[in-house]
Order: sequence, then structure tokens, then C-alpha cells
Amino acid sequence: MKNIVTINDVHQQFADFFDIPGLKPFIYLLSKKLGEGHICLDLRKIDANQNDLPVSYTAPLNTASLKDCHLVGSGDVVNKPFVLYNDRLYFQRYFRYETNFIRYINAFLEAEKELLPDRSQALLEHQAQVNELFPGGAIPESSTDKVDWQLAAAISGVLNNFTIITGGPGTGKTTTVAKILSILYTIDPRLTVALAAPTGKAAARMAESLRNAAGQTNPETAKLFQALNPSTIHRLLKPMNDSPYFKHNENNPLNFDVVIVDECSMIDLALFSKLLSAIRPTSRLIMLGDKNQLASVEAGSLFGDLCQAQEQLNVFSPERTAFINNLLPDGSKIERIASPVQSKHALFEHVVELRHSRRFTGDAGIGRFSRALIQNNVPVIQSFLSPGAGEEVVIDQQYSDKIFEQFIAGYAAFIQEKDIRTALKKLNELRVLVAIRDGATGLSSINRRIEKYLQDRKLLHITGSFYENRPIMLSSNYYEHGLFNGDTGIIRKDENGALVAWFEDANGELKSVFTGYLTQAETAFAMTIHKSQGSEFTAVLVILPANETPILTRELLYTAVSRARKKVYVQGSETTILQAAAKFVDRGSGIKARMAAEGNDH
Repeated sequence: MKNIVTINDVHQQFADFFDIPGLKPFIYLLSKKLGEGHICLDLRKIDANQNDLPVSYTAPLNTASLKDCHLVGSGDVVNKPFVLYNDRLYFQRYFRYETNFIRYINAFLEAEKELLPDRSQALLEHQAQVNELFPGGAIPESSTDKVDWQLAAAISGVLNNFTIITGGPGTGKTTTVAKILSILYTIDPRLTVALAAPTGKAAARMAESLRNAAGQTNPETAKLFQALNPSTIHRLLKPMNDSPYFKHNENNPLNFDVVIVDECSMIDLALFSKLLSAIRPTSRLIMLGDKNQLASVEAGSLFGDLCQAQEQLNVFSPERTAFINNLLPDGSKIERIASPVQSKHALFEHVVELRHSRRFTGDAGIGRFSRALIQNNVPVIQSFLSPGAGEEVVIDQQYSDKIFEQFIAGYAAFIQEKDIRTALKKLNELRVLVAIRDGATGLSSINRRIEKYLQDRKLLHITGSFYENRPIMLSSNYYEHGLFNGDTGIIRKDENGALVAWFEDANGELKSVFTGYLTQAETAFAMTIHKSQGSEFTAVLVILPANETPILTRELLYTAVSRARKKVYVQGSETTILQAAAKFVDRGSGIKARMAAEGNDH
């Protein structure tokens, strides 16, 4: 009987399935890259990846041989398991997703050409409303850049079929969308609008912000805002049972005039492609997000790729600049844009970055610290490390038990609150965020530590997996209950004394579900930074691993810090923080190169 050698490396198991020695190393690296979130293997950087290969694959890599391999197709021939295109190797499935993703965007760009004259005329006819929505002096005094980028983004959103609005916390992405909708509803009150986000929580928060912003509009328009119904992307597209496909697709598109999608940095390639396929090219698609946030858990960093595809954002043609100026009485808002340019890039005038934060100033506190992280500005980061360096940001390099316990003592507020709706609001005022799931600083350990602290002080009585006042976060979608992955609730008794899970729906109304129906839920005193995307808390405690870990990047730490509105504590050493800031996410894809080529082809 032959000895059986067990290989624990799943990528090697997959590569060994293909009995072509020269192909195996490439398949191994491609599989490994996909697991790390890359869409493809960039063959121009192949030398840097050779150290990742198993010992048995150390033969010189011959990229030229891929063209002659019968299992590798080209951009024109994709009925093979692998595709070689523009010096990048793809799994066929992901090449199709990327190709379709670009094709759908180009369909929006092509369809808008015929619509632009009528839309421009409609804006000129509603010039008074534009002036009312964008009065002078709307830019923070602290800003060195005096251009009203919300105005530029709003005009782009009305004119374009495809618009990306990016910006950090407090820059007014939702406020800008509210102004876009105010204009569009005034032009056509029959307009149909869909609001969506990757999680139900993010979608509900966007809808709430838009409804609050409706106060600036007339009563008729305000009613239209109140009727907006947020949804997860999955629920919007309507999943088919036991299938990766959706009911809404290219052949059965959504029946909306405007589709607004928030937290787009969280969307992976497969879902993004399916979403775009389901929107009519003649509709308006407005995508919101922070290009500096974490990319999706699955393959791709599509939103970041689109935002970074051009060398410079916030530049407009002389014609567009003049048009925006003509809408304004003094013509002064946009003239300070970098000199008007002409560009053949496909996304030219379709991506606007909001740069003025109403929540944070760039020269102090959370705003300054988060910007330093994303820019890897070592001197500024180090300036926050001294005790008492600032009130908004506290760096605790000793992992102080006192700081930890003072922070988690704040959970008593929601536990002692009798009113369930108020308790949910108090729960969401603070949160502990962790980078990893295992180990002493991981999710499980930190949640147990918090539970023990609260139980020792008689604030919790843990009697089983579901106990009273346990905060939970769903890790699966429960369409039948209108609950979704990422939704947060608390366990309380109902009027019959039974323990149930309480949540707020998209309209702020309470809903309860028996705990037995929620099999995929985890304790949420602490949550991972990945899961915190789309959330905001008054105060945040970020606990970093004591040792270097590959997952720690500037995007991860930036995302954690920017979840806090007023105060953030970071438990982590100077070395760990600086190592994280020095490392950035660079996922392989062909999006940037292909979008640039598409623009030149037109």
C-alpha cells in the first residue's frame, strides 16, 4: 500500500489537480492571490511572488509558456478555465465579472450622452433652487480648499448616469445626495428611487440621514423623502433560492430611475457586477463611499480602483466648469478648481471627492490622526503617542486594564435602560473594535472579558447562549424576518416573559424575533473592524494585536479610528501602529488599466 502524503495547503491541492508542470506554479499563486482578495495575478510582478511558492514549485517561471497552454484563453477566447489578458492571469469566472463590470459602466456612460442636453436645460430652469441649496459660505472656515465640492458632486449627480461621490467621515456624502434628490424630485416628482447598501444597517442609516435632510425641502418633496425604502443589495436584487443568481439581472432590470448605493467599498467584484447588470443604463446610478476604507472581504477593491483610476480627481472640462459657474449668481464657487482640463479617461467628470469634513478638522483630533494614518505621516502619528497629546485620540501602549474597564463600564447605560428603543441607541454610542478573531486580543477573548467584567458587577446574568441584555450582531441574512447580516440588536424579554431579540427596522420601529430563529449571531460588545464598516459610534476602543499580523494595514486602522465621532482609544504599541500605517492594501485587478484604455478607445 502506497504512503499517502497529506498536503494541508489548499492552493497546492488545487494546483496539483492540473497535470501541467509549467502551469502549476501560476495556478498556485493565482489561487493564493484570490484568497487574499486579488482578482488576478499580475505577471509583471511575478518575481516578487516566487518566494510564496512551495519547494516543489521552485523551477523558473516561464510566463511566455502560458500563451501556448491549452487551458489558458485570451481576452477573446474565454471558454477555458484560465484567461491571460494584459499581462494578468485570471480565473475565467473573475475575468468575466471584471469584463462585465467595465461593460456595464460603459453602457451608463454611453447612454447619458443623449440625455445630457435635456438635463442641462432642466438644471438651468431650476437655477433658483440650486442657489437655495448651495448658499454662499457653506465651506468650513478651517478649510484651505475653498471649492464647494458638494456643489460639484450634486451637479454631476444630476447630469450623469454614473456618478461616484467619495469622501471621509463628515464630508457630507449623504447631504449631497439629499440635495441631488431635491433637485430631481422638483424636476420630476414621479421619480422612482432605490436606496441600497451592503448591510441593512448601512442602508437604514442612509435612509434616516436622507429623511432628516428633507427638512430643507418643500412639504411635497419632504413626503417623497419619507417614502424612501432602504434595502440591502441582496434584497434589492431578490436572491433566487439555493442559487448565486438574482431575479433582477440584465434581462430583468430594476424598475428605478435612480439607484443610490452607500458603503460601496464593502462590495466585492461578483456582487458589484451583478448589481450593475440589474440597473438600466438609462437610469442614474450614484455610488457613495470612502476610498480610504477597507476593501471588501471577498475579491476585489472595486470602489477604490474606480476612485484611483484617474491621476487626479475633481478636475472638470472648461465646458462643465463654465456650466456650473453659470448656475450661480456670483460664478465664484467652482472657478478655483484646478485649471479646467480635457481628458479622454472614461471616468472623467464622473468621480468627485468631498474634502471638507464638518465632523473633524484636519489639524486636530480624530481627523488629523486618521489622515496621518492613511498618508503614513510618521511624525504626526508619533505626536499622538505622548500621554495627554490630545483629548479626542488616546493611545494606550501599555494595554491598561484601567482604560479598558473604564470604557466598557459605559455598557451599563444600555443594560440599565428600561425602554428598549432607547437601550438600542445607548448600545450604539460605544463599541470595542478588534482586528482579529483569535488570541488574547481577538474577538472571542475580548467579548468574554467584557461579559465577565459586567457579570462580576451584577449587570449581566449569563444563563445560556442567549441571555438578557446580550448584544448580538447577525452574521447571516434572515429575509423572512427582514433582518440582515450586520444588523445589531439586544436580547430582552417580551410581554410574555420570553427572551427575544429586539431590533430597529429601517423606519426606526421596533421588531422582535424569537432567538431560536437566529442561529447565526455573535455577541457584539466587541466586533471586528471589518464588521464595523457602515457604523458610527460616539466613542470607540480599538484593540490591536500585540504582535505584527498581516491583516494590519493603514486602511484597517483608518476604518477603525474613523468609526468614532468624538473619542477614540487605541490600545497598541508604537511599533504596531507604525507598521500598520506603513502597509497598504494593493489588490491586483485590471480595472484601472482597462478603464483608461476604454476612454482612449472612445
